[in-house]
Order: sequence, then structure tokens, then C-alpha cells
Amino acid sequence: MSSTSPRYGSAGRAGSLASATDPAWLSATRLAALISRREIGCLELLDHYLARVERFNPVLNAIIATDVPRARRRAREADRALARGERWGPLHGLPMTVKDSFDVAGLPTTWGVPEQRDNIARVDALSVKRLRDAGAVIFGKTNVPIWLADAQSFNDIYGTTRNPWDLDRSPGGSSGGASAALAAGLTALEMGSDIAGSVRNPAAWCGLFAHKPTMGICPTEGHALDGNRAPLDMLVIGPLARSAADLSLLLSVIAGPDEIGAAGLRLTLPAPRKKKLADYRVSLLLEDETVPTASDLGALHRALARFLRRNKVKVAVGARPGFDAADSHRVFDVLLRAATSGRQTDEELAANLKARQGLAPGDDGKRARMLRGVTLPHRDWLRLDEMRHRIRWQWHAFFQRYDLLLAPITVSAAMRHDHGPPYARTVPVNGVMQPFMNQVSLPGYANLAYLPSSVAPIGVDGEGLPVGIQIIGPQYGDLSCLHFARLLERTFRGFVPPPGYD
Repeated sequence: MSSTSPRYGSAGRAGSLASATDPAWLSATRLAALISRREIGCLELLDHYLARVERFNPVLNAIIATDVPRARRRAREADRALARGERWGPLHGLPMTVKDSFDVAGLPTTWGVPEQRDNIARVDALSVKRLRDAGAVIFGKTNVPIWLADAQSFNDIYGTTRNPWDLDRSPGGSSGGASAALAAGLTALEMGSDIAGSVRNPAAWCGLFAHKPTMGICPTEGHALDGNRAPLDMLVIGPLARSAADLSLLLSVIAGPDEIGAAGLRLTLPAPRKKKLADYRVSLLLEDETVPTASDLGALHRALARFLRRNKVKVAVGARPGFDAADSHRVFDVLLRAATSGRQTDEELAANLKARQGLAPGDDGKRARMLRGVTLPHRDWLRLDEMRHRIRWQWHAFFQRYDLLLAPITVSAAMRHDHGPPYARTVPVNGVMQPFMNQVSLPGYANLAYLPSSVAPIGVDGEGLPVGIQIIGPQYGDLSCLHFARLLERTFRGFVPPPGYD
């Protein structure tokens, strides 16, 4: 990859792009404004990111496919359009990447599955088309775990992605390439997907912002393999970014019904519930008795509670919806595996049925829940779906009393790489080895009940690793989650670059 030596500034383009105020770290919202005012060129910004990719990506392995010639052509066209006084949209000329799982015409869509190595997309996913229509310059795709089914990001096609904060640790998954690229300043903005924390877990482990939208408001057309078109239960697409404002920007572009839905539906999300920090009434869930979390996380959550109270936020510690947490986690675990069961071959299904028949009647472990989920009869699915909707109504009642619920998103900061079988893995939590699959339980609250959830960074643990918190809101309360994340960014903590990437 080649690069120019671009310069920018509010007066006569003073200052190098590689200076202490390197725009690689600026928010996408700020960069879009600089582009619009022609204080920075589309092509020069793209080439600046490409130079950083060339420098840092060989070690991180975050971006796994690029189309640089096409991106440069589009960036030149974007510059010429601005010179004519034309502006394509809110992302005009903004360089960005998207998760491998989205179709990008001319690039492979693999989901980390070796058999899909040569699956070259012919058309853009609907969300990618919306990004391009808004002016984005999409120059590459980021790494994922196989089938997007891990809180790490490694596969036999592209290898392992590393966390910029500590190369011995994972950046999370399944949008782990996305989070590593953003945290290292290799891209301006990213789009991922989330069925069990897959944008929120990586954001928390890399010190970023992310948003899991309300189920159904962002169409997933083109986020699938084998031409599948049916939306997957609990799966959503959503943004990762270095700023909360960027989340709102990208959400505004990709949200809205697809072509069929647009014939009779219109998306109008309600405004944020409150205007300033002191107006909010929130609950802070310091602990989930069924899922132990690291004490370092708890200390940061308590520090956040003290900060919020000093700023007149009405904080109730431990208030929660009326359902039993263990029931919610159990229903989510089984429905999650049922949602992804269609990918099984006949041979795999037969083996899983046999393994399920061998379970002890009282076995309620994570592997047992997985086996029940991937072999679930439809009658049993309907019963669990009824339980899900009773839980959903308990959330609705909770949000009549509280604006938001703040909760841990992961059980610990970024874990060390572990490529063993997921159901055999463990992670250390306060000196005790806990099941690795506990990582999906806390994000599962929002997925199960279709709720929006934003993640914001709140500090670093004792080893200097980022920690985030999730901000869960009522169904269609996306803008309240994003507004609160933005208030935390302004008053408590924003994105901090990892050391060594200047």
C-alpha cells in the first residue's frame, strides 16, 4: 500500500496528519465535518489509514481483505464531488471497514468457514449499500471467528486477531477484527453484528463504544451465507466506534425497514428520555448472582456509581426486572443455540441428538443447554418463546420506573488467547476458573428481550486492560442508550488509544 503525505488544519491545511493530533484517532463525526469543510481530503485521509494498516495490521491481523484500487477511485470521486459543491450524504468520503460477515461486492464473505473461502459477494448487503449511499468509502473487511460463534476472533482462513492493548489477549468476538482495527486507529468507523454480545464484548475489551440496536430496526439482508434471507432470531447489526456520537451517526444511516417493510412501515425512534445527566434515573447492576464477575470490574462500576451520584443522577444499586436471572440465562442459552441450529449437517444433527439422549435428566450445564438448543423440537421452542415474552414484559414494567439499566457486559477484561473447544474453556475470575461460556450471559439479557444496549468505556483494570459497561434501555429506546453513552463520554471517560500506536 502506498500513501501520500497529507496535511490538514483549519488554516491553510497546517500540520501533518502524522502529528500529535493524528486524525486517525478523531471521531468519524469530526472527520466527516473536516471533509465536508474541505479541511482534509477524502483520498489523503484514506491513504493515511492505509499507511497505518500497512504498518500495524501485519501483527494485529484485524483487516483481512481490502479493495484498495476501488476505494481510491471512490475517494477521488468524493473529492471531485465536493469541489463541485456536491455532498453525497453524512458519511461523504469517510474511510471505513465492515465485518467479514457482510456482503461487499467483489470481496469474500466467509464467516471464517473454510468451505466459504472462495465465496465472493456479487452485490452489497443492504446495510453496506446504505453506507455507500451515505458517502462512505469502504476499503476492507475485518476478521471473525468461525460461524461468528466465539468471544474471540480466529479461524483457519485468516488466523488470529490480536488485541492492541495486549497482543497475548483477544480483542473479543465475533466483531473482534472490527474492534482491533478501531482501537489501533486503522479505520474511521466499523459495522458489526451481535447475537450474544458480538459488538459489545469486543468494544469493552478494546476500550471502544458500540451499540446493539433494538431487534428488527436495522435489516440484516446480505448478512448471511448461501443466499439465506430470513432474519435470524435475536441477531442484529450495529456500529462500533471511538465515539458515542459516531454510533448515532451510523445507526441513522443503516436503520429503517427493508424494501418490503417500507411499503407499510416507518421507523421513528423516540427521543432520549432525558436531556441531561442529572435527569436520569438508572439502576446499576453491580453483580449477577448467577454469573461471577471480576472484582476489578466491580470496583470500576462502583466508581461510576459514585460519579453519577455526585452528578445528581438518581442511582439505585441492584434494582432489576422481576424475572429470575437464572431463568433468563437458561432461556437465552437454549434459544441462542436453536437460532443457529440450521447450519448443522445431517450428520452433525444425528450426533447431537445422540449426545442429547445421553444427558443426565438434571444436567443444566452450558454444554447440555447447547445440545438441547440445537436439537430443539418446535413445540419446546414455542414454550421457551412464551417464557421469553414474559421476561420481555418484566423488562417493560422495569422501564416504567427506571430509564436505563447499567450492567457488566463481560465477566472480566480481555482474556488470553485460548483456541480450545469453547465448552471446555475456562476463564479466571477472582482466582476461580469459571466456564468460558459465561461470557454470553450478561449480553444475553438484551438479545433475549430484543432490547437496545450501548457499551461505553469506564476505565482499566489492574493490568491496564480496558473495561466497559453496557447501557440497556427499553425496546426502541436506542436514542436514550446512545445519549447516556455520549454523556458519559463527555463527563466521565472517552476513548483512550492503546500505547504504541502513535
